[in-house]
Amino acid sequence: MQTYIPREKEALIIKHLNSFPCVALLGARQVGKSTLAHKIISEFPDSIYLDLEDPRDLAKLQDPLAFLEANNHLLICIDEVQMYPDLFRYFRSYLDKNNRKGQLLLLGSASRDLIRQSSETLAGRISYIEISPFSALEVEDFKTLWLQGGYPDSFHLAPDMSFDWRINYIRTFLERDIPQLGFNIPAETLKRFWTMLAHLNGSILNSAKLASSMGVSSPTIKNYLDILEGTFVIRRLKPFFTNTKKRLIKSPKIYIRDTGVIHCLLGIETYNDLLGHPALGNSFETLVISSLLEKFPRYEASFYRSSSGAEIDLILEKGNKKIAIEIKSSSAPKLTQGFFEALKIITPHKAFVIAQIDTSFPIKNDIWAHSLKTVLHMDF
Repeated sequence: MQTYIPREKEALIIKHLNSFPCVALLGARQVGKSTLAHKIISEFPDSIYLDLEDPRDLAKLQDPLAFLEANNHLLICIDEVQMYPDLFRYFRSYLDKNNRKGQLLLLGSASRDLIRQSSETLAGRISYIEISPFSALEVEDFKTLWLQGGYPDSFHLAPDMSFDWRINYIRTFLERDIPQLGFNIPAETLKRFWTMLAHLNGSILNSAKLASSMGVSSPTIKNYLDILEGTFVIRRLKPFFTNTKKRLIKSPKIYIRDTGVIHCLLGIETYNDLLGHPALGNSFETLVISSLLEKFPRYEASFYRSSSGAEIDLILEKGNKKIAIEIKSSSAPKLTQGFFEALKIITPHKAFVIAQIDTSFPIKNDIWAHSLKTVLHMDF
């Protein structure tokens, strides 16, 4: 039996349940939403859990309002709620009638339809919290997290079984989950596209080139990206814009959100395979960005790149505060002149490098190199 690993957003979810009538946990399949929900509702003695993939639980909602009213003194947790989006039309009147906090905890493998419907019917009544795979803040074994990714089942398994788990996860996601969400795309087509993104992970999006490689139109590529982003398996990192006259890159960067999935799509089975693979640097960058955005969710994230080559991997903004972060997989990081040129344009309040090191040290011009763990314990 797996040992439960406390999640970073556990306290936040409880706080929101005490402040909002409805809280929705959104995220990819198998990131641990159900396990986390069971832990959360154990803190609420008056609670009930329904899994809409269980026919017995689904049968209880044949008359949704009757069930809700019969249990209106409880925190009602409904898992896989995206399977039956018609439920949302019942939630609004139920929440308003009872007029108390912590009435519903909804779990969904997010889709555009789920977000749209809940936004329209529950505006002002619902709080969204995104649940991601494990981050470097939540687990100590960085090497396993990097190689096998942060999906709990993948993380806890031995390396060979973890790789098999991820193969089956990708297959199930494409053959079952995507069709269940209403998307009619052949599994092989979307897998080919996903694999292409794994090879391009951390690169600037070139929709025209992708469209040519796939033999489809650019709007079709956008649709594929929307689907994968809407199900939380990829991330589009937007470019940072300034008021200068410099020519800036305007396309986003594309990241697959879990390094274990990247490695599976690229056939990287062992840590030694990873160390010798061209994807090493961008894979490390993916893990760093995912962990930072999990730690600092209120910050807007972007990257900076000019046509002349000035570049910063990650910029975090909140209000007028800007933090510039360069990410290097090396244990002896070096900075280019383009990094310092970008700093002059961005003028961040803080700038540093994250690298694979144990002890922080200065590099140049008061720019320090830190480990990811050191930065995750900083207070920006």
